[in-house]
Amino acid sequence: MLSFKNVLRLTFFILFTGGITYYTIDKIQVKNNVMDIETYSPKSTLRVPEHFPTRSKFPFVDVHNHQFDMPVKDLNKLVTEMDSLNMAFMINLSGFRGIYLRKSLKNIKENAPNRFGLFLNIDFETLDDPDFAAHTTALIADAVAQGVMGLKVYKSLGLTDTDAQGNRIAVNDPRLFPVWKACGDHKIPVLIHTGEPASFWMPKDKYNERWLELRQKPSRYRDPAAYPSFEEVIAEQHDVFKKHPGTVFINAHLGWMGNDLDRLSEHLISHPNVHTEIGAVLAELGRQPKRARQFFVDFQDRILFGKDSYKVSEYYTYFRVLETGDEYFDYYRKRHAHWKLYGMSLPDSILKKVYYKNALKLFPQLDPELFP
Repeated sequence: MLSFKNVLRLTFFILFTGGITYYTIDKIQVKNNVMDIETYSPKSTLRVPEHFPTRSKFPFVDVHNHQFDMPVKDLNKLVTEMDSLNMAFMINLSGFRGIYLRKSLKNIKENAPNRFGLFLNIDFETLDDPDFAAHTTALIADAVAQGVMGLKVYKSLGLTDTDAQGNRIAVNDPRLFPVWKACGDHKIPVLIHTGEPASFWMPKDKYNERWLELRQKPSRYRDPAAYPSFEEVIAEQHDVFKKHPGTVFINAHLGWMGNDLDRLSEHLISHPNVHTEIGAVLAELGRQPKRARQFFVDFQDRILFGKDSYKVSEYYTYFRVLETGDEYFDYYRKRHAHWKLYGMSLPDSILKKVYYKNALKLFPQLDPELFP
């Protein structure tokens, strides 16, 4: 058995040797110019016109935001930040239900009644309860009466939500049909996030353009052996749209078809009850500005502004892609886009629709005086 003194000596030796090894490897990497892709951040020498908008040209509605502390949020501070961006109205999709929803609505009513809206969230894993349909439709009716503006469906439906038997709940499970019908009856839209980028199902190799994200966020990988395929869950979602033409759906994140705008265009033509929004997929638009601009021209009445995660400085890149004709600039998060972006230079008539006019049609609760 090693004595305490020998243990200290061994520990010191291991630490010293490890430190020397690490230092040596680092020096070798520097000498040989070895660098990790996460470290490599070249500064472009390109000289072209640049614009750095920090405020949108017109007031806008963010239809896809998450404020998880809404019951206790300092809304005055948040409104000040919104004003700096020219954000007239924010929809918090994370309204949840029960006491959380009631306290969130109370905070909004008391502090900023015309600047925020909430969406309801439902627990789909109670699907097998005998009174699921009756309880859920009553929940929707009560929420609308309290001022809720829509229903948000998270990506767990179709991927990880299971019923009482442990079976995956398909997006188009017939037991959910009363939910979609109730939303149509109450004239509230359903903003639904189904699936993930298709690359999350692909092999994690050098050919996968989302490799860096899968390295940094390994839980986002969708092992085909454990999850339904991308095409399967997307087909289930589209089946819901087709079978419930009386309900308005907002297909979140460009329906994960931002990399194939021809397919997304066909999708919108086939489903006139569907709108879409650009939250967290701006990088898809910015790398194909000519095709993306045409998409916005063709579907200018069906596209909404959304951001998803909230960070003030990240909105600036949205304004730059939508409003300017700038070339070859960075997205704000490398794991989403290691490529450069380009501005679409949308005309004012389309900007106004994307920023607020389309939202005004879907949400009659909005105060029109916020959009002079």
